[in-house]
Amino acid sequence: MSRRLTVLQSFPEPRATTNPYVVTLRRSLDARPDLEVLTFSWSRALRARYDVLHVHWPENLLKGGTRGRALARRLLFVALLARLTLRSTPVVATVHNLRPQEGLPRSQRFLLGLLGRRVAVRVLLNEQTLVPPGTAAVTVLHGHYREWFADHPRPPREPGRVAYVGLIRPYKDVGRLIRVFGTTADAAPSARLQVAGQPLTPELADELHAAAAADPRVELTLEFLPDDRLVDAVGRATLVALPYREMHNSGAALMALSLDRPVLVPRNPVTDLLAAEVGEEWVHRYDGELSGAVLLQALQQAADHEPGLRPDLGRREWDQAGRDHEDAYRWAVRLRGRRRDADPEPH
Repeated sequence: MSRRLTVLQSFPEPRATTNPYVVTLRRSLDARPDLEVLTFSWSRALRARYDVLHVHWPENLLKGGTRGRALARRLLFVALLARLTLRSTPVVATVHNLRPQEGLPRSQRFLLGLLGRRVAVRVLLNEQTLVPPGTAAVTVLHGHYREWFADHPRPPREPGRVAYVGLIRPYKDVGRLIRVFGTTADAAPSARLQVAGQPLTPELADELHAAAAADPRVELTLEFLPDDRLVDAVGRATLVALPYREMHNSGAALMALSLDRPVLVPRNPVTDLLAAEVGEEWVHRYDGELSGAVLLQALQQAADHEPGLRPDLGRREWDQAGRDHEDAYRWAVRLRGRRRDADPEPH
């Protein structure tokens, strides 16, 4: 019989705006009878008893709205590192991105590097994530969102409608998508583009407004979308376009596929594998820079989908993800035990 493990996650108690990935992961872990899952607070991190710390986007632990709060977070982070070291608590880290999505100050990079040295096992979300030789790692595919959205009615798709839906960050190149769509006005005057999501900064919102100003076919919904409005925006689209400059793991792509809408994404080994897994007709890819011709070709191909077909998301069930994560936690604990046994006895 397995020993019950307590795992502290690096995300706080979920709210309405919390990334559904971590909410669904938490539910899948709660369903494991031999796991106790704690959500993050600094009090728990520094005072509670737990066997494993599981980190997601660790740079979020260092963010503060003011210089004073950012300094306080760095001090708390140092205290957490000391506690992990003193208690030999293993760390499991999910590799959501190849690097932090926005640039970080040198002091934060230094602290994150210290945390990285304490990582016992890395959880990879696809088979193309590279880790250094000798790294303990397990692949747990990003789960789908079919059950997450199941209670929301889905509208019929609208011919000629393209959508971008999700948080808007600079690397996602949404401004370029709007400008490229603008070049299709003569060839596709009845086409429509909806960009829906919260921009990371006011400056990014201004850029999108400027890019869309001359094209009445573009609809901007620059705010956080609750699930019912998100399902409406994706459901009305014939094609969901995600022209990221760098795409490695994309919850937005899984969101669209979970709602049975094809996606247009840059071609790379990750998106090629995704297409082979779920069906080539669901993952339209392009090489180089996105162009109006590529966008219209993908839109036409998506329009040819027979109603009622669904992508194959059978490898992305959350109950399997829960089991695989528990295995990763137990592996990390075993590795911690081996290292402690190898250490010399203190004098």
